[in-house]
Amino acid sequence: MGLLNFFTKDKKESLDKGLEKTKENIFSKIAKVIAGKSSVDADVLDNLEEVLVMSDVGVNTTLKIIKRIEERVSKDKYVSTSQLNSILKEEIAALLSENNTEDLTEFTIPENNGNPYVIMVVGVNGVGKTTTIGKLAYQFKKQGLKVMLGASDTFRAAAVDQLTIWAKRVDIPIVQKGMNADPSAVAYDAIKAAREQGMDVVIIDTAGRLHNKINLMNELSKIKRVMQKVIPDAPHEVLLVLDASTGQNAVEQARQFTKATEVTALALTKLDGTAKGGVVIGISDEFKIPVKYIGVGEKIDDLQVFNKYEFVDSFFNQ
Repeated sequence: MGLLNFFTKDKKESLDKGLEKTKENIFSKIAKVIAGKSSVDADVLDNLEEVLVMSDVGVNTTLKIIKRIEERVSKDKYVSTSQLNSILKEEIAALLSENNTEDLTEFTIPENNGNPYVIMVVGVNGVGKTTTIGKLAYQFKKQGLKVMLGASDTFRAAAVDQLTIWAKRVDIPIVQKGMNADPSAVAYDAIKAAREQGMDVVIIDTAGRLHNKINLMNELSKIKRVMQKVIPDAPHEVLLVLDASTGQNAVEQARQFTKATEVTALALTKLDGTAKGGVVIGISDEFKIPVKYIGVGEKIDDLQVFNKYEFVDSFFNQ
């Protein structure tokens, strides 16, 4: 399988560096799995299954991968352990191809009949939601798009302040009414202002409370209804931000948010600080929601569009 190289050298190096901890973790374990073995047999597959689960790929996704490799071993009669890395790369890329994972090459938005493209961002506090919004706004602006932010996470004063700092840093407008303001009113005003000012994109932050799913569901539904008073088909994207370093906790958050609202895209942050990068594969497979962005570092340029071929190629390249 030829892996397409859409990335610049700098972005590829950034991705490789961001996945270093995960790669060190998984390669050291795979090395033990194949030690003293010349071919891929039942013992190798059993141990590989454990390695993938421990790398937060997830049980169900791991079982799919192992089944695919078993079928190849059965078909080819003999598969050497030296081929295992290439086979893993091919089968995981094929698995991701069957999901709704998009292959983006740059930060773009679809044509939207003259209206701003509305992105509603959801996720619990602490996952890097505000930072992701700021970096995403920066990338859109680099593409020549006019961007506005809406600070609808009014539950925490820090959330409004942090988003305002990012707006100043990126040099884009923000609509905010401070802490305890009605989140829906902020979203309404932001979208109205964005349309009136000819913006291309408006990104709406929302509160990340999971302690009461009914309240969360009601709040997100209300924000959507109010948005639609301005632009009937808004939001055009509901982006769930997850912290990859939390592993299976990120999976559980995805489960809760997909129950509370219709999530259409995922952003996985903090991949550079974790050995649990396999969670990207598991989440993409389990929820069939496209991973659009990944965070591979702290710099403003370290938010990347997700390309499954580049990701898997980097993931399994020593």
